[in-house]
Amino acid sequence: MDRHAPQAQVHASAIVDDGAVLGPGTRVWHFAHVCAGARIGAGCSLGQNVFVGNDVRIGDRVKIQNNVSVYDAVTLEDDVFCGPSMVFTNVHNPRAAVERKNEYRRTLVRRGATLGANATIVCGVTVGEYAFIGAGAVVTRDVPAFALMAGVPARQIGWMSRHGERLPLRIGGNGEARCPHTGDLYLLQDGVCMLVPRGDDAASQP
Repeated sequence: MDRHAPQAQVHASAIVDDGAVLGPGTRVWHFAHVCAGARIGAGCSLGQNVFVGNDVRIGDRVKIQNNVSVYDAVTLEDDVFCGPSMVFTNVHNPRAAVERKNEYRRTLVRRGATLGANATIVCGVTVGEYAFIGAGAVVTRDVPAFALMAGVPARQIGWMSRHGERLPLRIGGNGEARCPHTGDLYLLQDGVCMLVPRGDDAASQP
């Protein structure tokens, strides 16, 4: 138990600055550094060598794997997964000799999104709910909910279920599909993919 983070578990080698807020059940592992202004929810895991800046908000049950820096102006909603060594930025046109701290562009990662290992999220974008960013992809623009993204720069190559299974839906088309693991029904219409609530899923009724 660390004095900076009541009800959280902080490894002896980690640094949690006075003023940082860590929710109950959150774990901070070896050599991590959480700055004073950070606000982190419950049940999160911050892996080895993770850095969290002052102007950062992290929801509940977020998993940040080793060697990730979450810089100022980044918000991660509940249940976000950040793969090993993935990268956030906060300045669009950095120069070492030019001070641009007043030009940070805010990045928002919505609930349940996955950011794959070594992916890069260029600042100023929103990653939609349950989107899936493939390993090594470079995201330069907003990502729709449930979208599967890959490549440099990242482009959409499919759709993913909330459970992390690929959905048989065509890019640019309309239709519906079920998650092969959970049976949940998804509706794609005019480029928007939505999870159909169980009560509204007529096909699931006896």
